[in-house]
Amino acid sequence: MDRLSDYDYNLPDELIAQTPLLQREESRLLWLQKSGEVHHRQFRDVLDLLHPGDLLVMNDTRVSAVRLNGFKGTGAAIEALLLSEVSPHLFEALVKPGKRMKPGAVADFGNGLVATVRADLDDGLKLLEFEPLENLNEKLQEVGQIPLPPYIHAVLSDSERYQTVYGRANGSAAAPTAGLHFTPEILEALTSKGVEIGNVTLHVGLDTFRPVQSENLNEHRMHGETCILPPETEEKIHRATGRIIAVGTTTVRTLESFAIGRRRVQSGSMESRLFIRPGFEFRVIDGMFTNFHLPKTTMLMMISALAGKDNIFSAYNQAVENQYRFLSFGDSMLIL
Repeated sequence: MDRLSDYDYNLPDELIAQTPLLQREESRLLWLQKSGEVHHRQFRDVLDLLHPGDLLVMNDTRVSAVRLNGFKGTGAAIEALLLSEVSPHLFEALVKPGKRMKPGAVADFGNGLVATVRADLDDGLKLLEFEPLENLNEKLQEVGQIPLPPYIHAVLSDSERYQTVYGRANGSAAAPTAGLHFTPEILEALTSKGVEIGNVTLHVGLDTFRPVQSENLNEHRMHGETCILPPETEEKIHRATGRIIAVGTTTVRTLESFAIGRRRVQSGSMESRLFIRPGFEFRVIDGMFTNFHLPKTTMLMMISALAGKDNIFSAYNQAVENQYRFLSFGDSMLIL
């Protein structure tokens, strides 16, 4: 039986990066070959590690969720995480404390932002309706904060550092953080070298941060995520002469969800519940960029499927010993 406890390891709290580096490309890069050999490099070395004819595929989603802090009429503090606008002025939101915010309850977030709970939804979500404002979305961006993962406790001074430089499709509650290391200059240099770049879209939901509950992994069910593979990316995959390298676990899940054969995909849109763990047969990718993941997560299981669990845990031991920075604002890993 494949067990959750098999994917545990000791992650010292001090290695969880709380703030991004001043320059994106200054992060370190642990390059893991499928033989298990580990090389310690800098992220800017991707210009040497990627070759003409390689195809780099990225998730172009942007974080559009907004965190608001306000008060009920009683003076009690309220926090709302707006996830998606379902119609003008109407949002799906995670509200804390949710039990006190029954339908009809009103919250004032300041700056003219007043919302009423209209309904309770599944998974603890609420339907919030804001009083009409001509510039509602501008006000939300002014007053609200970008939502950071629960393990980050520092204040982010520049919200764009939790966005990739190539993100363009609003819809995520969390960033596809493997792409945070890329800069416009690195992408331009790769293109000039002959590396092809393609995009997919997968909007990252809050379930990304929910822990796996089942010790028996056969009982775990992935949350559904909507993903899109456009026709132009399908064409780039089919004509690729080099390696196909995904940026991040969300890109891997998207590409492998649309696979119809070895290095063959069918463009379209779907809700994917693909659970990639050891034993999975990759049909599209030859490698991937990823950050360092928490213990007992499906992301850690995915990279174990690609590189081998023993290789991954050996590389992670080296990363801990060498004081790599872990998680969203941490260093990068390249599996090739």
